[in-house]
Amino acid sequence: MKPALRATVRLQFHQGFSLDDAVPLVPYFARLGISHLYASPLLTARDGSMHGYDVVDPTRVNPQLGGEPALRRLVQALRQHGMGLILDIVSNHMAVGGADNPWWLDLLEWGRLSPYSEFFDIQWHSHDPLLEGQLLMPFLGSDYGVALQQGSIPLCFDAEHGGFHIEHYQHRFPICPRDYAQILADIPELETLTGHFKALNSLPDAYAQARILRTGLSQRRDQHDLIKQHLARYDSRQPEGFQRLHRLLERQHYRLASWRTAADDINWRRFFDVNELGGLRVERPAVFEATHRKIFQLIEDGLVDGLRIDHIDGLADPRGYCRKLRRRVDRLVPGEHLPIYVEKILGRGERLHHDWQVDGTTGYEFMDQLSLLQHDPRGEQPLAELWSRLSERPGEFAEEARLARQQILAGGLAGDCESVAQALLQVARDDLMSRDLTLGAIRRALQALIVHYPVYRTYINAHGRPAEDEVFFQQALAGARTTLGEADWPLLDYLQQWLGGQPWRERPPGRQRKLLKHACVRFQQLTSPTAAKAVEDTVFYRSAVLLSRNDVGFSSERFSAPMEDFHAANRERLEHFPDNLLTSATHDHKRGEDSRARLAVLSECGPWYVEQVQGFRELAQALRRDSQAPSAADELILYQALLGSWPLTLSSDDSAGLRDYAGRLWQWQNKALREAKLHSSWSAPNETYEQACRDFLEALLTRPIGLPLRQALVATLERIAPAGALNSLAQCLLRMTVPGVPDLYQGNEFWDFSLVDPDNRRPVDFAARQQALRQPATPAALLANWRSGQLKQALIAQALAVRATHGMVFSRGDYQPLEVLGAQSGQVLAFMRSTSTQRVIVIVPWQVAGLLANAQLPWVQAPVWGDTRVKLPFAAPGRKLKGLFSMCVVTPHDELMVGAALGDFPVNLFTQN
Repeated sequence: MKPALRATVRLQFHQGFSLDDAVPLVPYFARLGISHLYASPLLTARDGSMHGYDVVDPTRVNPQLGGEPALRRLVQALRQHGMGLILDIVSNHMAVGGADNPWWLDLLEWGRLSPYSEFFDIQWHSHDPLLEGQLLMPFLGSDYGVALQQGSIPLCFDAEHGGFHIEHYQHRFPICPRDYAQILADIPELETLTGHFKALNSLPDAYAQARILRTGLSQRRDQHDLIKQHLARYDSRQPEGFQRLHRLLERQHYRLASWRTAADDINWRRFFDVNELGGLRVERPAVFEATHRKIFQLIEDGLVDGLRIDHIDGLADPRGYCRKLRRRVDRLVPGEHLPIYVEKILGRGERLHHDWQVDGTTGYEFMDQLSLLQHDPRGEQPLAELWSRLSERPGEFAEEARLARQQILAGGLAGDCESVAQALLQVARDDLMSRDLTLGAIRRALQALIVHYPVYRTYINAHGRPAEDEVFFQQALAGARTTLGEADWPLLDYLQQWLGGQPWRERPPGRQRKLLKHACVRFQQLTSPTAAKAVEDTVFYRSAVLLSRNDVGFSSERFSAPMEDFHAANRERLEHFPDNLLTSATHDHKRGEDSRARLAVLSECGPWYVEQVQGFRELAQALRRDSQAPSAADELILYQALLGSWPLTLSSDDSAGLRDYAGRLWQWQNKALREAKLHSSWSAPNETYEQACRDFLEALLTRPIGLPLRQALVATLERIAPAGALNSLAQCLLRMTVPGVPDLYQGNEFWDFSLVDPDNRRPVDFAARQQALRQPATPAALLANWRSGQLKQALIAQALAVRATHGMVFSRGDYQPLEVLGAQSGQVLAFMRSTSTQRVIVIVPWQVAGLLANAQLPWVQAPVWGDTRVKLPFAAPGRKLKGLFSMCVVTPHDELMVGAALGDFPVNLFTQN
């Protein structure tokens, strides 16, 4: 009997935290109330990988994590505690480059003769004549000619495997065995073997024969030293060697080039713009089987109870993939339902397609719904005015996003965009009515369309654009017309027709249909990385009206949303995807869940915060040393980062703690400066500006001259921290009680004030968390010691215990918002989950910074609530309802007084059986 899915905990596995390291933690997670461990990718990844998304061998469980034996030990421990395992899998890409992916190396060695030539998403027929039949290998640290001159791409002999390759730092580029004869020429002792290698050029089974010959070469150990000496003829630091090595490389199935060429010339799909991650063609049956064989075996063996699909929008056909995966999984576990979740970022108004046959998303949209709920709309105007006045950047997030999309399409993804434009040009040229359209016009219209795309991608299929996607495509067309010259508007009509307006199935089989389908797929695989690189990896670091609204999956163009929107989203989730994961923190988040909750408080006191910033800037003048760095924008971002991440126990004069904190902050800031792409970038670091920013940060945090500003920041922190903690408790209880399955990120049962990765992937002190759970405390004691985080852990444990005993009411029970009356009715959110036999009432404070005033605890005391009360939709006068820590009596008017309901704990949950 598989364990019921009730709550998950996400763990990040790597060499420093293996599968065996998780085994002794299983009893703790069980006591906490977790039903499923939700694991990062476990298949063999690049050596030393800290995340597992850079898979090099999908046929094995990663030996650095303990391999399959360790996985079986972990699952055995989970089963002993009635728990299951959800596994994250990577279907979109593999790690490439380096020297550790055998499929990739075989592809480089044999080109289209390799059985893996169709595994990777390669444009073999490039519009660039220099790349015809070759893969661009943009891994050189310098230009190709310079690398040859410097001898940094030497020809090497692998004696163990009997092969030749080029080495460049960690990268290995195999030489095709058909060229071994030339390399081995003039070695009399190997004349016979050389002849056999020469014959490969005319053999139909050259691929198989080469393996035999290479084995023979590896066994000629007596000649290995001679072979290595012979390679001196290919020393490219010498004129003859330069030409000889160049001629050899020109015959390979790849072209070595500087890493800088990738943006413009790349002819294979990557994960976003990461050269070390190559896209897979998982829509091909052979690729699907090869990349999923181990996963299917683990499912069939009963080790895996659910799947999470990484970056579903990167696939050529997400719908087809998900449906195929569902059919296969259902056959592997007949009579059972194995949940499948997709990592999918939903835009405003977008819904997950039902016909994918998945159980929901990983929960980014729920993070956004929580965040929108916690932001006070009255704070938007003063904070936006502060930002735009001092930073001189757009106050509108959408405008900044459009500028970033233009930059990305002209920069890191220029080659990918050109590939789509070329594909559309071929479609145009194949029709007499459109063959006069020029590449330039197509390119301009295409870029304008993508710049205004309101969602990550749409899902064109053989039948055209699905009805649910049409509104987003029309929004993009309308936006494109506002920026595109009128002379190019007719191109938009063609794009509307080509990109799903006219189904490709309506075209006759053959060239026309193939060209159109290819263009549609390429287009859809471009809009997603454009959005991600422009928004997540650019605008989030250059737009900071309030950083708590900048996170993965957020509709950051919105500042806040009314409570009614939150209730509506919960009812819709219950109707369509009741088992959707609900998360408020992930390994990809930009800042911790409790950092966002704390910063959201600034929306409730916008004018006051504007005054604080003015004071910060005046105190900061002493730290600048005649430097203009950081810019006003980077300075404002820094203050918010400090206020969001400052540890609750760190004082302004704790030298050791401040040094450690400064190290973490600089790691974040250095990344932020480069991701923003304004004063510095990854491709062209501005070391002078970065150093000036680092000097400013270190002076602020670690030197006496920064003490006044540190004290001012800490004073501001102390003002918002209690309200921030109360926000955290509210979002924590909501995550565990609204429709869906709550997901806890590793360690977040204590406060999470982390920064962007790698800060949010630091080792977790599970010993402290286990100790805290073993020592239950009274609500009063938990409140008094709220800074330790035990308060949050106790809430999680208590709420998940209720989920365990009221499983049906939380998994399928009705969701009903409850009416709140009285003086502070606008500061309470309440709802009921119910079945025919059980009821659960949830009550949390909402935007109560004003009610807390200068309180030192994250708790609105009973007298402040006055006559505020929750109206119950059932008759229960005088009945006692069981809360998390105590009972509460229903009034004669079938109401719960909020002061009594929250009399001993900041948030509460009541049950009635």
